[in-house]
Amino acid sequence: MKTRKQTFDQIKDRAFDVCVIGGGASGASCALDAQLRGLRTVLVEASDFASGSSTASTKLAHGGVRYLQEAVTDLDVQQYHLVEDALRERGLMLRSAPQITRTVEFLVPCFSHFDQFYYGLGMKMYDWISGKSSLLPSRMLTREEALFRMPAMQSKGLTGAVAYADGQFDDARYGVALVETFDGLGGAALNYARVTEFERRADGIIAAAMVTDQVSKQAFRIAARSFVNATGAFSDVIRQLASSKVSPRMSPSKGVHILFPLDGFPENDALLVPRTEDGRVIFAVPWNGRLLVGTTDTGYTPGEEMVVTRQEIEYLLRQLNPYLGSPLRADQMVSGYAGVRPLVAAQGVKDTKKLIRDDEVEFDAESGLISILGGKWTTHRLMGEQTIDKVQEYLGEPKTPSRTPEHPLSGSADYRWDYWETLSSEFRLPAATAQHLAHKYGTAARSVLELAGIDPSLALPLVEGEAPIRAQVVYAARHEMARTLEDVLARRIGLQLIGWRLAIRATPAAAALLGHELGWSAAEEAAATDQYVGKVNHLLEAAGQEPEPSLSQTGELVLERS
Repeated sequence: MKTRKQTFDQIKDRAFDVCVIGGGASGASCALDAQLRGLRTVLVEASDFASGSSTASTKLAHGGVRYLQEAVTDLDVQQYHLVEDALRERGLMLRSAPQITRTVEFLVPCFSHFDQFYYGLGMKMYDWISGKSSLLPSRMLTREEALFRMPAMQSKGLTGAVAYADGQFDDARYGVALVETFDGLGGAALNYARVTEFERRADGIIAAAMVTDQVSKQAFRIAARSFVNATGAFSDVIRQLASSKVSPRMSPSKGVHILFPLDGFPENDALLVPRTEDGRVIFAVPWNGRLLVGTTDTGYTPGEEMVVTRQEIEYLLRQLNPYLGSPLRADQMVSGYAGVRPLVAAQGVKDTKKLIRDDEVEFDAESGLISILGGKWTTHRLMGEQTIDKVQEYLGEPKTPSRTPEHPLSGSADYRWDYWETLSSEFRLPAATAQHLAHKYGTAARSVLELAGIDPSLALPLVEGEAPIRAQVVYAARHEMARTLEDVLARRIGLQLIGWRLAIRATPAAAALLGHELGWSAAEEAAATDQYVGKVNHLLEAAGQEPEPSLSQTGELVLERS
């Protein structure tokens, strides 16, 4: 990816065909689709790429078995088509980025023969809708087979299980891969760049966006023929910035996920809890050596802190533990995260659990703003395609076919499932480190390891005994526009997700490396360290756990000023 300076030079004094506002899943997908169709495109994100809802997902590329159930029970055609679209897009996701995706089998425990019939029939319908995009056929498991596959499952009263397949992916790395692919095709992408106002033509149509660089605090102007609002749950902010007369459309909800050690759970099989007290389903999914449990669905108040509370932890355990032989405890939790779903309000529907996860492309004739509202990760590519179809219509150009269905993402070229073995052999890496790098970067992992070839100290682990290495911090700063410790540890490397306390242990080394790359002073490095540790400790305390001691004197993080 280009540096910030190179990107500024690319943006300066240049008019674009499309300006995409928002660097999450939908925004990056819109930008990539537009660039592939030959439209000169710029992408700006107010924070870090994929730093909001796009990295707070359940990390599943799936059609949604709950949506299928609701489609059948409510005779809801719209829900059915959402599942149909998502299952088709699921296959495209897995093919476009095999390094950061995989197929996982889900076991649905059954405690009666009726359960086996009911869930078995539902999963066969899921298979049928998948059609050519099917990953593996669903099947019935005996009681013995189910307990062999998942020894942690509750055995008392168990009659068997239904197994079905869905996709899993690394949402943070997938978001970066979308931006990197867009950048590699000549697009201009900039994080920490907030749109503050619009400049209009005499007829009221948006002609340019005024943007503030959050790093340098300098303002600059982006002129474009069209503007796409892809800011997810916060779409109403940009919509109302473009036209004060529009009514709010978003009805976001909060969802949380919690992570535990994988002890006793298989690495390749997941558990679906089919019955919960609020009618949802709960997933317990293996994730990078952890068990990922989620999710909740509660109302969201603007400005609400995105932390996992003890009450939310207890809710998830209350749903999961009846299906386990040995219940999990809150004090075993090692990490967690909360996010906001970008749900579109529906007339007469107040319960966010009842809102459909479909998307909508909205055109505001008064300002010319095109907004992509709602949606979910699995359908991000289709959302981008539909949005750029509307952009071409608005620009008065012939609609050209989207090229994203078969376009590989960055790091996927020549990637094979055993690529980690190549890395391990060529660079003499431990298996865990080679697998970690292969699954984070694909074939681009070689570029990370070349940094360690120049400076052998960069081959050292960030935390002793863990897979991530120091070269990843340098690579994130030089080639992935990382600006903060959270950018690096939470999203580029993902260590914060593996364990809050592990991330704190990695902070001193990560801060020294990132500070060197960004030109921080000693005081700025100390401030960055304290700010990040303070934020992670706040997450620990909100979850009812003891915080870690401070690593340096307190202060405020100061980002690079150039």
